[in-house]
Amino acid sequence: MIRLVAACAMLVVSLAAARAAEGPRRIVSINLCTDQLLLTLADSDQIAGLSPYSRDASQSWLAKEARAFPKMSGGAEDALVAEPDLVLAGRFTRLATRQILKAKGVPVAEFDVARSIDDAKEQIRRMAALVGHPERAEPHIARIDAALVRAQAAASRTHPRVLAVSRRGWVFGGESLTTSLLGAAGLANAAGDMGLAHGGFASLEAIVMARPDFILVTNVRDRPQDQGEALLVHPALQKLYPLARRMVIPERLTTCGGPMLAEALDSLAAQVSAVETSKATPAFSR
Repeated sequence: MIRLVAACAMLVVSLAAARAAEGPRRIVSINLCTDQLLLTLADSDQIAGLSPYSRDASQSWLAKEARAFPKMSGGAEDALVAEPDLVLAGRFTRLATRQILKAKGVPVAEFDVARSIDDAKEQIRRMAALVGHPERAEPHIARIDAALVRAQAAASRTHPRVLAVSRRGWVFGGESLTTSLLGAAGLANAAGDMGLAHGGFASLEAIVMARPDFILVTNVRDRPQDQGEALLVHPALQKLYPLARRMVIPERLTTCGGPMLAEALDSLAAQVSAVETSKATPAFSR
């Protein structure tokens, strides 16, 4: 009898260890950036739900793929209904939501904002380990590293100053993923000269006075789609920064750190090469 009990106990331990090695079976993501990593690295049958922004093609790199999975509200209630054995959240996901989930005994893995290419690569490795597929990280990291080499080969030798401007005049700060991407291509983030280390809103006047050589935007339109885009098509900005002085990287490639950075780096490298080939001298270089 004792031997039977011991054998059963060993079997239970072995099964538990095997299940742990397989990774979580029902994972819910309530953050846009963890959505991207989860979709890239997990098996489809591990994904129990994604954040409310997962299907937004302007922000989500894998918006099409996200349509195959339940869209959650981002709150604790429907996350709990999904009966997850792991919830993925951002460091700035609503604190009350994270606290409720933890109080209910649900494991919550929190991811900070990636502020560099190296941060993004570490997050890929961390997510791959969390979902039980650590071997899946390295091919994605290798693609980023290869794109990084291409960007460095195309890097500008004149180091023009670039200001990344988004909706309502939001400027991405010096300590950001944007700075890391620009630096890889031999470009300097002009936000540092404006005292915006962590980013912030800048007025039209402040942008014009900063005199960056180029501005980096997420799209090029003649007319704003809404009030948030109005500043980017202001006549003063259009005059100083026509298409030849605008670089464009879609928002879905830079909102998060992850495998999409390879595409962002290649896009940036191609635009820098075009500028270098044209031998355009930035009017505002100092």
